[in-house]
Amino acid sequence: MKVILLALLSVFSLLCTSAKELPNILFLFTDDQSYETIGEYGVLDIDTPHMDSLASKGVTFSHAYNMGSWAGAVCVASRSCLITGKSVWYAKSAVKNAKSGKGKVWGQYMSDAGYDTYMMGKWHIPYSTKDCFDKTANVRAGMPKALNSYNRPVEGEDPEKAWLPWDESKQGFWIGGKHWSEVTADDCIGFLEEAGKETNPFFMYVAFNAPHDPRQSPKEYVDRYPLDRIKLPESYQDLYPEMGEEGVPKIRDENLAPFPRTEYAVKVHRQEYFALITHLDDQIGRILEALEKSGKADNTWIIFTSDHGLAVGHHGLLGKQNMYEHSLRAPFMISGPGIKEPGRVIDAPIYLQDAMPTALELSGQEIPEGVDYKSVLPLIDGRRAQNYDSIYGAYIDSQRAIIKGKWKLIVYPKMKKYKLFNLEADPLEMSNLAQTEEHAEKLNELIALLELKMDELGDPMTSLTEADHNKK
Repeated sequence: MKVILLALLSVFSLLCTSAKELPNILFLFTDDQSYETIGEYGVLDIDTPHMDSLASKGVTFSHAYNMGSWAGAVCVASRSCLITGKSVWYAKSAVKNAKSGKGKVWGQYMSDAGYDTYMMGKWHIPYSTKDCFDKTANVRAGMPKALNSYNRPVEGEDPEKAWLPWDESKQGFWIGGKHWSEVTADDCIGFLEEAGKETNPFFMYVAFNAPHDPRQSPKEYVDRYPLDRIKLPESYQDLYPEMGEEGVPKIRDENLAPFPRTEYAVKVHRQEYFALITHLDDQIGRILEALEKSGKADNTWIIFTSDHGLAVGHHGLLGKQNMYEHSLRAPFMISGPGIKEPGRVIDAPIYLQDAMPTALELSGQEIPEGVDYKSVLPLIDGRRAQNYDSIYGAYIDSQRAIIKGKWKLIVYPKMKKYKLFNLEADPLEMSNLAQTEEHAEKLNELIALLELKMDELGDPMTSLTEADHNKK
C-alpha cells in the first residue's frame, strides 16, 4: 500500500496540475535535426546554448526514434504519426479519417481539454491547420525552395559564382524578406504575449523549417564555423554501396552534394548545417525569454524534438531516407515544473511521437485507446522502466530495421542484404556483423523479431524474403 501511495504522489507532483490549473504546453519542433547536434550532448563541436539550457533544466531521452516513412518526404509520415498518434502504416488513413470527422488530431484533443491552441511554421500534412488549432500564423509548406542549391559545392569554384547561404537572392529561407526561423519565433512571441493575458492554458505547436535544407543563415553564423573547425564524420565514405532504387534511393536529399562525395563538400554542408542550427537556437532563446516575460513559465512544460535526423556526410549519405542512427534518431528533451533531477539522461528508447500522448497526460486526459505511442512521463517518474521492448524502422519497400537492446538489424529486402550492428561497441554502425558465424544466431533472432513487428504494425510488406512484396 505504501508503494502505491508513493507512486500516486509522484504522479501528482510530476503533473503539477489540478482541476483548476492545467499546465501550459510549449512544443518546439525542428526539421531534419540529428540527435548529435546539441552542444550539451558532447558529440559535436556546435554552439546551441539555449537547447543546452533545455537539456540541463529538464530530462533528455538519448534514443528517440522516428518509426519511418511511406514516401521520400519522411517528414510527412513523421508528422502524420505525431498529430494522429498512429504508427507509420496507419497514420496516413488516420489523417484522412480526421479530415472526414471520424477521428481527432493532437490540437483538437488539447482544445477538448480546455486549451487555447496555437500553431505556426511547418505543417506539411494534408489537413487544414485551421481545423486543428484555434489560431495559426505563417503556416509553411515542406521546405523553402532555393535557387541552384544542388550538386554543390565544388572545390576551387569561382567565388563570384558560388552559392552562398546568406545570399538572399537565392530565395529559400529568405523568401518574404526575413529568415523563416526568425518569422516563426516572431509569431510564437506574439502568441505568448497574447496567451499571457488569457486565463485558459495554452498549447503551442511551434514548428521550424530549419535546419532542413537549403542550409541558409546570416553570414555571421556561417563565419562561426570556419572549415578548420569542422570535422568529417568517422563514418565518412565517398560513395554509399547500397545506393539505388533497391537500397537508399538517390533522390533530392542525396543530390544536394556532388557524387562521389568529397571531404570539402561534406565539410561545407556540415558548416552550413551547424550555422543554421545555431541561428535556430538563437530564435529558441528569444522564445524562452518571451515565455519568462509572459509570466507563464513556472507552469509551462516544454517538449523539444525534431521529425527525424539527418546524415550530412555519414556513410556517404546526406539525407534521412535510411535506417542509420544519424537519420532515425532526433533530439528529445522535456522540462517543466514537476521535473526532478534536472539534467538527467534516460537511455530507454522511445519514439519521438511519444510527445503527443505525453502532452495529453500532462493535460489531465486519458490517452485515447487508438493512440499507438506512449507518454514518457512514466519513464521520468519511475512508473515504468521502458516504453518499448524494441524499436521498428521502415522506409518505403526498400529498407526495414529493428533495434533491441544493443543490437540493430538493417535489411534491404529487395537486395536480400542484411546489416547487423552492435550499437554498444559500434555506435557509428561501421562494422557489419551479419556475415560472421558467431553472430548467426543473433541475426536469425532479429530477423524473426522484425517480421513479427512488421505483422503487428500492419507493414504492407508481407515478408522480408518475398520477391514480390504484396500490399495488404
